[in-house]
Amino acid sequence: MVGVKTMARINNFGVAAELVGVTLLIILLAVHITRGPGIVFHSFGTGTGHTFGYFGALLVASLTSAYVLYGFDTAGSLAEETHDPRRHAPPAILRALAAAGLAGFLVIVFAEMAAPNIHAPQIGTSGLPYIVKATFGGTIGNLFLIDSVIAITVCSLAVHAGGIRMIFTMGRDNRLPAASAIARVHGRSKTPLIPSIVIGVITIGLLVLNVGNQRAFFVLTSVAIIMFYIAYMCVTVPLLIARVRGEWPAPDHGPYFSLGRWGLPVNVLAVIFQTVVMINLFWPRVSVYGGDHWYYQWGAFVFVGILGGVGVVYYLISLRGRPAAVLAEHRAGVAPAGVAAGGEEA
Repeated sequence: MVGVKTMARINNFGVAAELVGVTLLIILLAVHITRGPGIVFHSFGTGTGHTFGYFGALLVASLTSAYVLYGFDTAGSLAEETHDPRRHAPPAILRALAAAGLAGFLVIVFAEMAAPNIHAPQIGTSGLPYIVKATFGGTIGNLFLIDSVIAITVCSLAVHAGGIRMIFTMGRDNRLPAASAIARVHGRSKTPLIPSIVIGVITIGLLVLNVGNQRAFFVLTSVAIIMFYIAYMCVTVPLLIARVRGEWPAPDHGPYFSLGRWGLPVNVLAVIFQTVVMINLFWPRVSVYGGDHWYYQWGAFVFVGILGGVGVVYYLISLRGRPAAVLAEHRAGVAPAGVAAGGEEA
């Protein structure tokens, strides 16, 4: 399984680079502190004249956390490679969320405390990269930026891997057109080639689109997160209903990870949080979607409606009344097409 092993090595390298980089950044920012932590409570009147004042800015900034949490979901979708994932993956993700939250908090607070000029206009446009370079100088600042590029690249590869697995899984379950070709596994690398190529081509296309039309890229990014949060709610809402009815945890839940008595309140908070995030993402604010074209400003409704409509039409035409069934060549005990029984490519 060459592809899986290579991805694992790249991921481990990226995680190590990120951990080392963020630890050093926190330490160096702490050394350069010039003001107290109370700076985080100062808005300096920047909310004046804006809708909802400074709270509106916080709502826009909160979109970043929606993207970050999606990244952790991607990591969770790859957790089936872990030994006994139903027991070990959930607490590992919780520990990662706690560690990332603490590290992010310290970076933001220490950056504001260490910034040479807290009123510099570049902070509003370049953000943390500007503070890092202004505080440490160009050389050290560039090293941290290179480390960030490595971490972001590895995270992007993880997201791509999640998309590839999703396409492959839906093809394997015969829920996509040309399912047999989509779910075909290469005999040598043991990787699904067509989903990999599709994800790569789409990614390159979106990057090319961003070159000449950055606003469209903003819209597509928001729509992508919206679609995933819709999928999340397709899990959390039925799960909440099952909890209220006393149908969950099921009697055969087994010795797997469980929140115990905290399960219901956490589930309720999850549904509330997802609802608020959805409203925030759908909100056609000019600061995010722009106001030059109506189809950009209302892009979340337009694109989600189009994609949802295509999905509904395809379901009604091809999938309605057809039970989900794994393709014959992917059932237990059957070698995938192109692979001999011994595991070598035919």
